[in-house]
Amino acid sequence: MCQFEEENIRENLLNQCYLCAIMNNYEFQDWGLIDYHEAWTKQLTLFDMAVSAKLKSNKVQNTLVFCEHPHVITIGKSGDRSNLLFDAERLREKGVSFYEIDRGGDVTYHGPGQIVGYPIFDLDQFGLGLKQYIHQLEEAIICLLALYGVKGERLDSATGVWLDVGTPLARKICAIGVRSSRYITMHGFALNINTDLSYFSLIHPCGFVDKGVTSLQQELGKVVDMDEVKSQMRDILEKIFMK
Repeated sequence: MCQFEEENIRENLLNQCYLCAIMNNYEFQDWGLIDYHEAWTKQLTLFDMAVSAKLKSNKVQNTLVFCEHPHVITIGKSGDRSNLLFDAERLREKGVSFYEIDRGGDVTYHGPGQIVGYPIFDLDQFGLGLKQYIHQLEEAIICLLALYGVKGERLDSATGVWLDVGTPLARKICAIGVRSSRYITMHGFALNINTDLSYFSLIHPCGFVDKGVTSLQQELGKVVDMDEVKSQMRDILEKIFMK
């Protein structure tokens, strides 16, 4: 049982006034399959609007975005380019875009069959610091995986959600990389559902050379309904952050 489920058992009643106040400043958007640069531009617009509102002491609109991207590799501001195993020209030949971006974390891959979540949240509204926020994102993924009988775990000193931690079979199923300014967040998580894992061979995912990657499809041995997972993921995130 994930932490969130345990807390629900202990706390049956939510603070309804606080919940309504937050929900009045919350919007969900599904951008579908969208080019990474286009999504990055749209996300920056939402982020800049949120930061501007906060600087003017106005209420910030919290927005949760889901999408998928065509094949793309991104590297964070502190990433090590040696973890990129092919140069940009070779990547283009393989139909893979490449971007250096302003999130935390190292190099990662996005592609079809992967749910990418971009929460543009004002953490002050939720009473969270950045580390707590990332912990809550991880908790949401762990709860989602539990619905499918898959045990997700955290790995010390590394963000994201993993399987079989502490064994030679340790593998990552969800990457997390976040940027924040004035406690407004952007970027977020990438959860492998029906992802073509062969594309991860183009990189050392998140800088790890001794750990693998996996997907929900690989763990279950069957294709998973993306719309169903999106609905479940949205519900879990709203219950964790909007409680």
